[in-house]
Amino acid sequence: MTTTTREWHLAARPQGEPTPADFRLVEVPVPEPADGQVVVRNVVVSVDPYMRGRMRSTPSYAPPWQVGEVMKGGAVGRVVASRAPELPEGSLVLTDAAWRETAVVAAAAATRLPAAGDVAPSWYLGVLGMPGLTAYAGLFRVGAFRAGDDVFVSGAAGAVGSLVGQFARLRGAGRVVGSAGSAEKVAWLRELGFTAAFSHRDGVARGLAAAAPEGIDLFFDNVGGEHLEAAVGALRVHGRAALCGSISGYNAVEPPPGPRNLGLMVGKRLTLRGFLVSDHADLRPEFTETVTGWLRAGDLVVRETVYEGIEQAVPAFLDLLRGGNVGKMVVRLAPDPD
Repeated sequence: MTTTTREWHLAARPQGEPTPADFRLVEVPVPEPADGQVVVRNVVVSVDPYMRGRMRSTPSYAPPWQVGEVMKGGAVGRVVASRAPELPEGSLVLTDAAWRETAVVAAAAATRLPAAGDVAPSWYLGVLGMPGLTAYAGLFRVGAFRAGDDVFVSGAAGAVGSLVGQFARLRGAGRVVGSAGSAEKVAWLRELGFTAAFSHRDGVARGLAAAAPEGIDLFFDNVGGEHLEAAVGALRVHGRAALCGSISGYNAVEPPPGPRNLGLMVGKRLTLRGFLVSDHADLRPEFTETVTGWLRAGDLVVRETVYEGIEQAVPAFLDLLRGGNVGKMVVRLAPDPD
């Protein structure tokens, strides 16, 4: 068994946009597992926008990382040593032990995954994982999607947004409009079947008005700020918004200004509802069955931006916060032998 491992620690709490100096890669011993524990060698780990909030000292819906301690997040790995009969060596597992190569975890905190088959391990961090369930719950339960709805998705080329648009299309949306941050991403959204797409760098309100001149019924928001203001203006009477994230303000050192047109909510009778995916775990069986069916039928496109090696976890995360990903951002640590 590996006796040492490398892992990323939070070195400092960033002021504004994080920098490489806020992280430290260290080598630490791997302890022997106790009864009920397993040693997991990570194959692929996730970096996600919500992790920026965990770098702050103030608690939010996820507890903050502590300075000088290892960071956490989603990871898929192989059990290489086991003191838990339910997870024998060779098991593929999902854990929260990202940001490290090898980890000792409680078997109760690890989810055993099916044999890989035609499913890449990284998909359990994306389309079949937290981002996929976020898209599914936010669109269908929180946003109360109905066939024929005209839908606008901000951050549409990311891990969640790209699935929201495809899910809406597959369930019979009217128009599906997406915003993104580059010409490449806009072109990719059109390849996915979005009715229209535009770059937010050219102006969100103008782009949305051109893409959905008759307005929208449902807004799925990953960005906040200017996007939310434009969506409030474009929503029809009884329109709905599922508020998933506000990445445009994650690095702000002062509270960003809110939308200036929230008064429209009254006359339009709008519903704006924030949500956390953890509140919708009961949807997982339905979500898994539905999305697996779409994948097997070839109806969903899955794209990943992949960095290689534990050394690249921080560059991948910083690139993610700058919008450098198309689809899900993952860091591959080692080839999966199975």
